[in-house]
Amino acid sequence: MKAVVLVGGQGTRLRPLTLSTPKPMLPVVEVPMIERVAMHLAAHGVGEIVLSMGYRPDAFAEAFPDGTAAGVRLSYAVEPEPLDTGGGIAFAARHAGLEDGDEAFLVVNGDVLSDWDLSALMTFHRARGADATIALTPVDDPSAFGVVATDARGRVQAFVEKPPAGTAPSNEINAGFYVFEPRVLSRLPMDTPVHIESVTFPAMARDGVLYALASDAYWTDTGTASLFLQANLDLVSLRTLGLPGAGQRNDGVWVAGGPVIDGTVESPAFVGEAAYVGSGAVVARSVVGAGARVERDALVEGSVLLPGALVHQGAEVRGSIVGAGAVVGAGARLSGLTVVQGGAEVPNGAVLDGERVLAA
Repeated sequence: MKAVVLVGGQGTRLRPLTLSTPKPMLPVVEVPMIERVAMHLAAHGVGEIVLSMGYRPDAFAEAFPDGTAAGVRLSYAVEPEPLDTGGGIAFAARHAGLEDGDEAFLVVNGDVLSDWDLSALMTFHRARGADATIALTPVDDPSAFGVVATDARGRVQAFVEKPPAGTAPSNEINAGFYVFEPRVLSRLPMDTPVHIESVTFPAMARDGVLYALASDAYWTDTGTASLFLQANLDLVSLRTLGLPGAGQRNDGVWVAGGPVIDGTVESPAFVGEAAYVGSGAVVARSVVGAGARVERDALVEGSVLLPGALVHQGAEVRGSIVGAGAVVGAGARLSGLTVVQGGAEVPNGAVLDGERVLAA
C-alpha cells in the first residue's frame, strides 16, 4: 500500500521551534514525528510514502539519507508554491503516479500521532464502495472544530464548521487519515491551491460518495506548543514509545543509552542517551532528550528538554519546552508554556511566564 503524507506547512503555531526545523522533524520522545507516522503506517501494510512537501524539504533528505523511515520507502514531491491540502495531495499523488493505479491509497496529516486502526479503516472503505473515507475521532468540545455528521452506514451527510456549543450534530471530527480511490484525484486540480476539507469533501458528500468511520483510539495533533508538549508527555505515560533501546527502570522511568542520574526522576518520565540529572535535581513528568543536562538542584516538571538542552544549577522549568542545544541560566524560572528556540539562551535569574525566547 502507498500513502501520501502532508508535511508542507511552516508550522507557524509552533514557532520558534519551527523557525529552522520543519514541524514533522521535531522529536516526540526522541523520534521525529514523521518517523512515528511512518511506524504507524508500516504497521498497517504501507510500504511507500510520498511526502507532500514545501517548507525545508532538505531537512527530510538529510534526516533519511537512505530514502527510508521505519523501513518504509520515501519519495519527495516538492510543491513549487503552496497548494493547500487538496492541491498538495493532488500534486504528490500524481508525482507518484497514483492516478494511474487501481488501488486505494492512504492520505495522512504529518502532524498527527495516533494508534488508529488504519487496516479497519481500509476494510470499512472497501465494504462501502466509497470514493473516499475519512477517519473520525471524538472530542469533548466540538465547537472548536469542524464536525462531521454521518448516517447509520457511515455516509457523510454534512460538515459543520465550529458549531455553537450545544448545537453540534455529533462530537466527531476529522482525524486527518483518509482512504482515497484514484478517481478522487479527478476532483483535485494539481496546480491550484484548494482546501480539501472545505471544498472537495463537502462536494463529495453531496454526491453521496464520501464515508467516515469513528474510533476512540488515541489521537492528537501536534500543531501547537501545548499539543506538542502534551504529545510528548502522553507517549511516556501511555508506555507506547516505540523507541529502540529504551527500557524501564524498576520505578517505571524510561531511560535510553545509560544516562547518568544522580538526582531524582519521578515517573512518568524519559531520560535519553548520555543525558545527565545532577545531584539534588528533580525531573518529574518530563522528557529529557539525549545529551541534555539538568544540573545540581534544578527542577524540570511537566516539560520537554529537546536533545542537548542545558538547565543550569537551581533553575526551574515548569510546563515549558526548551529547544535543542538551548541554555537555561542558573536560577532562571520558566513556566506557563514558555518555549525556548533551539540554541537560544535564557539569562541567569530570568523569570519567564508564557514567553517565546529566540536564538540570537
